[in-house]
Amino acid sequence: MAKTSTFLSPVFVVLLSLQFLNLSVTSGASDSVYETFLRCLKNQTNSTDELSKIVFAQTNPSYTSVLQAYIRNARFNDSETLKPLIIVTPLQESHVQAAVICSKQVGYQLKIRSGGHDYEGISYISENPFFILDMFNLRSVNIDLKDESAWIEAGATLGEVYFRIWEKSKVHGFPAGICPTVGVGGHLSGGGYGNMLRKFGLSTDNVVDAKIVDVKGRILDRKAMGEDLFWALRGGGGASFGVVLSYKIKLVPVPETVTVFRVERLLQENATDVVYKWQLVAPATDRNLFMRMLLQPVTRNKTLTVRASVLALYLGGADSLVALLGKDFPELGLKKENCMEMSWIESVLWWGDFDNGTKPDALLDRNLNQADFLKRKSDYVQKPIPKFSLNLLWKTMMELGKIGLVFNPYGGRMDEIPASETAMPHRAGNLFKIQYSVSWDEPSVELEKNYTSQARSLYSFMTPFVSKDPRSAYLNYRDLDIGINHHGKESYNEGEVYGMKYFNGNYERLVKVKTMFDPENFFRNEQSIPPKPAK
Repeated sequence: MAKTSTFLSPVFVVLLSLQFLNLSVTSGASDSVYETFLRCLKNQTNSTDELSKIVFAQTNPSYTSVLQAYIRNARFNDSETLKPLIIVTPLQESHVQAAVICSKQVGYQLKIRSGGHDYEGISYISENPFFILDMFNLRSVNIDLKDESAWIEAGATLGEVYFRIWEKSKVHGFPAGICPTVGVGGHLSGGGYGNMLRKFGLSTDNVVDAKIVDVKGRILDRKAMGEDLFWALRGGGGASFGVVLSYKIKLVPVPETVTVFRVERLLQENATDVVYKWQLVAPATDRNLFMRMLLQPVTRNKTLTVRASVLALYLGGADSLVALLGKDFPELGLKKENCMEMSWIESVLWWGDFDNGTKPDALLDRNLNQADFLKRKSDYVQKPIPKFSLNLLWKTMMELGKIGLVFNPYGGRMDEIPASETAMPHRAGNLFKIQYSVSWDEPSVELEKNYTSQARSLYSFMTPFVSKDPRSAYLNYRDLDIGINHHGKESYNEGEVYGMKYFNGNYERLVKVKTMFDPENFFRNEQSIPPKPAK
């Protein structure tokens, strides 16, 4: 622990000394913390199991591979990043309960990692000494077709959920993200959306129960936790309130045949007309149709330009889709040969960038140790961006060079669910959500500086065209640029800065729930919900 002692506050050192008089902050202290923590776990679980097999100290030969397996942003996989003192990989719910109680007892922050896809890595990094509770072993998916529901554990991936549904039924699905390696725990607790959101709403709108370990180590389901906490866990970010063990989801009906297409246009090929009209059509068209728009600077014939790509999922056949867009969106010029009819599970693979003909069991591959360097940001658009402003946007994107934009349409079911129904408020009134996206594959301080600067510059350029007061953001597109909480005296005020952007009018209710269930702020991270300060 000598390497990390510079991060300890004086108050923390005093507390630690009081709790463990036999520990000194020396190179051997982390071993002593490990032994003390392990002893506590054994006492709490009354277990004769080999608990040492699920608790990894930094000296364990497997420590590095366990830590790196679910790091999904390579920016946070370097030697400079502070590493957890201990990683706990629970095999059963009682291990989670004990990990919470024992982390509290030894006085260390506990970070919770489900799939590791947090864009800013806050499920596995910290500026203060910390433990990681890594949920990847808790991955069961239990489908109940009679009830058209499923209990899914927090450590399962979306790919595993889709595959298990498909195993049981060819006419059921679930509205969640397109990346199959994303973990259920973070995705559903932060809102979660995919290419069926216009038909069925957010992932979290289809959650009907949950199980959580609270700060006292109790397992609470919806009935036991009450409606306030259940509301907060659907879009408010579970890691502020406890450790989500599992969610009960309701399955949704999908047709036997769905249709996908990808159509691309360059600026020289009426891309500006397509993008402008997309803003009017995509949020307003048939709710069975989801059309994502990707905008990217590219070089064609040695000339810099911008490519607009429209990727679609239609819950129906190609003929009706071509007829629909022939009427609503003639600028796109969609033809039947652009379309591919397939089963819903095949569309999941198509959206996941798998080759045509890939078998569904490819969705079970977790792709461990696979990570790009990346930066993401988000915005919401409530009025169409005029054509002359789009032309300025193309110029800016080409000057910056690499940063791309992803437009995700709202409307349909999203317009019908009140902003206060769950903790995730961004619904009616939003035409589409923007993701700012830049990725690179080489470790370089200069590249990181350049590309993160591009993201911030484009975000600044977009200010006149996006939501205001507050400028809203999507929690699952984590962005520490919009505010960080240091959890000191100013915690409540710091939390309000990013909290109002992520949660709008729901923020104060989230603070009340936090104050009720975790008043001492044990469950915290760089953008967690703070409790109300005591008067």
